[in-house]
Amino acid sequence: MTSTVPNAVQHTDAQPPITMFGPDFPYAYDDFLAHPAGLGQIPATEHGTEVAVIGGGLSGIIAAYELMKMGLKPVVYEADKIGGRLRTVGFEGCDDSLTAEMGAMRFPPSSTALQHYIDLVGLETTPFPNPLSPATPSTVVDLKGESHYAETIDDLPQVYRDVAAAWGKCLEEGADFSDMNTAMRERDVPRIREIWAQLVEKLDNQTFYGFLCESEAFKSFRHREIFGQVGFGTGGWDTDFPNSILEILRVVYTEADDHHRGIVGGSQQLPLRLWEREPAKIVHWAQGTSLSSLHGGDPKPAVTRLNRTAGNRITVTDASGDIRTYRAAVFTAQSWMLLSKIACDDSLFPIDHWTAIERTHYMESSKLFVPVDRPFWLDKDEDTGRDVMSMTLTDRMTRGTYLLDDGPDRPATICLSYTWCDDSLKWLPLSANERMEVMLKSLGEIYPKVDIRKHIIGNPVTVSWENEPYFMGAFKANLPGHYRYQRRLFTHFMQDRLPEDKRGIFLAGDDISWTAGWAEGAVQTALNAVWGVMHHLGGSTDATNPGPGDVYDEIAPVELPED
Repeated sequence: MTSTVPNAVQHTDAQPPITMFGPDFPYAYDDFLAHPAGLGQIPATEHGTEVAVIGGGLSGIIAAYELMKMGLKPVVYEADKIGGRLRTVGFEGCDDSLTAEMGAMRFPPSSTALQHYIDLVGLETTPFPNPLSPATPSTVVDLKGESHYAETIDDLPQVYRDVAAAWGKCLEEGADFSDMNTAMRERDVPRIREIWAQLVEKLDNQTFYGFLCESEAFKSFRHREIFGQVGFGTGGWDTDFPNSILEILRVVYTEADDHHRGIVGGSQQLPLRLWEREPAKIVHWAQGTSLSSLHGGDPKPAVTRLNRTAGNRITVTDASGDIRTYRAAVFTAQSWMLLSKIACDDSLFPIDHWTAIERTHYMESSKLFVPVDRPFWLDKDEDTGRDVMSMTLTDRMTRGTYLLDDGPDRPATICLSYTWCDDSLKWLPLSANERMEVMLKSLGEIYPKVDIRKHIIGNPVTVSWENEPYFMGAFKANLPGHYRYQRRLFTHFMQDRLPEDKRGIFLAGDDISWTAGWAEGAVQTALNAVWGVMHHLGGSTDATNPGPGDVYDEIAPVELPED
């Protein structure tokens, strides 16, 4: 058992693995990446053509890396640091091995395209200590002033198992969970599309909370409240209650919230290593070429203006005042940048796409980490024999507390609090030290015998993504009725369907994907954009390895009527 409230169906090792390739667009990106024919080629006359890549997060770096391998010259613009929301930081004055993941910190094995790149650059992963996971020695659930210590879900009171059973029944009755899960494991595209088409039409206007309320299994308010506060997989999900239930189903179907792993040394290493990597198989460029060498070591600065110019070109102005014009561009930054930080021509996108960008709903998120001298939480209480402190889920201000160590005799880190939405906004006016004081007070009420403060060996580090100037939010989460908007953004790479004067700039990034908030979505949309640029410049894929655009008509996302 790996989660507080498990999936409706338990699987065995003999069953096929699942991948985050659907259900909206069930394309096997992992197979596309693994094929010896590569992702495609462009005409030799286009070799060396510059392509703007705006945003140096994971999506932008992968797009740039793959375009470079095809013989194009990506020009990467980055307003801050390479990595985006793969942001790993250290603690001032502490050992370099102590790091904190301010953004993405846990990745499911179903992120198979992401895993391709993790393996490519030689990174290692390790089980992440989510609540009640095998990597977590113990978990404490603290609700309404009452704490429960558990090593497995069976150690919790019966009501938690009742909630687990209710969630499983709710998924089965309301969302064909078993059928969809089986179809996705078997990569049965016709069946996936059949099930999902019915659910999209039925549930697009439904909230997560409304979906629970309609289930007989969740007729108890107490059960709904516990489910919201404790949730499944990574913890409480009540901050998602206003969002579309389709968002939640995508997570559960693809097991995005299960069996998480962290990247040893920090997730930001992935884009940084790709930036420096010299691919062995590369067209046009000399062996030893990397994104770094093409840029003289550093990306170009923030983009301040985007506009169309003669010949349907994309003209980019950056913070240094440099102006360059491109035949193609990939935009991977947070989409709200197009409304605020970057001066844009209305002609960049069709009006319906602008509407979709404007309607985008982002969730807030805050974290605070402290370095400690050792994993003292593994000490045993003399009276109970239990761990003196545990991974903690609570309805107090901290909500989720994670304990991260690299061995019993080494310094360690604590994520004192990880919160979303309203819970995150509560921290916004407070400094890092003020936040820490409130968190220590809350945890002190749960663990009155433990002096956390005496173990802290450095200053806290914190982030509130809603206050980050180039993000203004942690990740997108569609509200009810937003399916049509998401479809417009995801399918933007299919530009033969757009007027000629609206082509040439391609949207990518996890908020363009169907799995916003997951690095896998950043990878998949980057690959869509790479296919789009290749096609735009007259290139093509190998017949034995069709790309996402080649098979689009067979697996296109469900299209709901507009009238």
